[in-house]
Amino acid sequence: MLEELSIQNYALIDRLTVRFSDGLNVLTGETGAGKSILVGSLSLLHGARGETGAIRSGTEEARVAGTFQIGGNRDATAWLEGRGIDADEGVLIVRRTVKRSGRGAIYVQSTPVTRKELSELAALVFDIHGQHEHQSLLSEDSHRTVLDRFGGLEESAATLQRQFTELSALRKRFEHMESNERQRLREMDILQFAIGEIEEAGLTPDEEETLDSERRMLSQHEKLFAALDELYDAVAENRGGALSQLRNARTAMDDVASIDDRLADAGRRLEDLFFELEDVSEIVRDHRSSIQFSPERLEQVESRLALIHRLEKKYGSTVGEVLAYCEEAKAQVEGFETWEEDKEKLRSEVRQREQELLKHAGQLSAARKQAAERLSARVLESVVVLGMPRTRFVVAVEQRRGANGRASCGPHGIDSVEFRISPNAGEPLRPLAAIASGGELSRVMLAVKSALAEDDQIGCMVFDEVDAGIGGEVALAVGEHLHGLARTRQILCITHLASIASRADNHIQVQKKEKGGRTLTDATPVSGEARVDEIARMLAGDRTGAASRSHAEELLRKNATVGG
Repeated sequence: MLEELSIQNYALIDRLTVRFSDGLNVLTGETGAGKSILVGSLSLLHGARGETGAIRSGTEEARVAGTFQIGGNRDATAWLEGRGIDADEGVLIVRRTVKRSGRGAIYVQSTPVTRKELSELAALVFDIHGQHEHQSLLSEDSHRTVLDRFGGLEESAATLQRQFTELSALRKRFEHMESNERQRLREMDILQFAIGEIEEAGLTPDEEETLDSERRMLSQHEKLFAALDELYDAVAENRGGALSQLRNARTAMDDVASIDDRLADAGRRLEDLFFELEDVSEIVRDHRSSIQFSPERLEQVESRLALIHRLEKKYGSTVGEVLAYCEEAKAQVEGFETWEEDKEKLRSEVRQREQELLKHAGQLSAARKQAAERLSARVLESVVVLGMPRTRFVVAVEQRRGANGRASCGPHGIDSVEFRISPNAGEPLRPLAAIASGGELSRVMLAVKSALAEDDQIGCMVFDEVDAGIGGEVALAVGEHLHGLARTRQILCITHLASIASRADNHIQVQKKEKGGRTLTDATPVSGEARVDEIARMLAGDRTGAASRSHAEELLRKNATVGG
């Protein structure tokens, strides 16, 4: 339950602290006094977006803090423990700051949290039912949401939605594979042709360099042969070549060294030169003898190089890159060859996931139908009490079917859920959206919220003008219903009806005041004569008239709250 609400610099509020009690707390006051400002500040603690326009003029930030008693609320306690936040013996303090700069801060106990986290926690602690929230009951999506919440099926529904999302992704992959099959076959033909062309060529990594060298030699054979002749003549022993000259030099060196042994070492070196040159001469002679020019071989080499260059132009800038492309193409073809197997595996997985989804959807549908019967009975029980005695109310759960007549499963299952009502005897059940009366919608909304509250651990429910569009005996019934609901949980209710306010366990009057030339909103508990004054104002707009005061006292006495 909400024990205390502190507000600073929010809308017309300067500084205000309001304490609440168990049971039924009502807030009353003239139109425009600021009752909805209190609900707005509570909305901030519920995770609503902080609007800078709500910050009091002349200040830079608004602050709201709430103290809640959550003893016995296992869900809220578990949420705190899961984030390492101390439950502090069941006392929860939530603080929020909204700054004009757009930046704000949120604290649970003394731990900073995000707005999303605040929304999660607040949803476990208190509910706010706004002035126009009953309009949400006109949406079929909200009907399914309400039913799942009532039946404790939210987790199952979330699991089904996740299964549907995963299945949709698998179906998309399968469709993509099928649509790309023609392209896949074309690519595989291209790759297989490339592999065959490269393998048929029988390339080796260093082949191009060897062939280039051979081509240079063959294409310049005349120049090469002439140069070899000239080289051999220069080094040969005959024809006055270098060897002949070195032989004469060796003879002269031997004569010199026999006289002057200081040139013995030079003589040995000269002898080494002679033998080295003799070896070179033999190599040149043999190489010259081995060279044979073949025009056919030159043609073969040039043809081979042309083939290599053609392959390089298509598949890589070097023979190494061409061979690497071939290996990569083989790997791709191997992948293509397993494509059909992969496709069948994916088809099988899609079918399995479809069966699992339909099975889960069927189980969820059965659970929804059981929950729908219970929810229908509870809502009907409440709307009868709320002044609609001849009403019939049904939560209809019907299976959606596709064009083939089979169950059609969407992200929320195979069901369409719709609230149907017949407010008057003899009329057929019709969708709730067909009801024109705002008062009837308000009562159905209150009945639905009451039905949900029976199974909730939420200790506080806030109603902002739930009495819109009703009066007379219906207003008396709504007041009685709220009073009964307040026996098991705390109710905060903004109302304009004296028949509801007179049942309050804690009556808070909201008023506008002037201070220092500025308008302020204030909220104070009223009891005794002050409460009689406020009830008289609500009845007849007259706080001092004898008739209105007498009626107010009678109403308070009837509800056993006079002086309370």
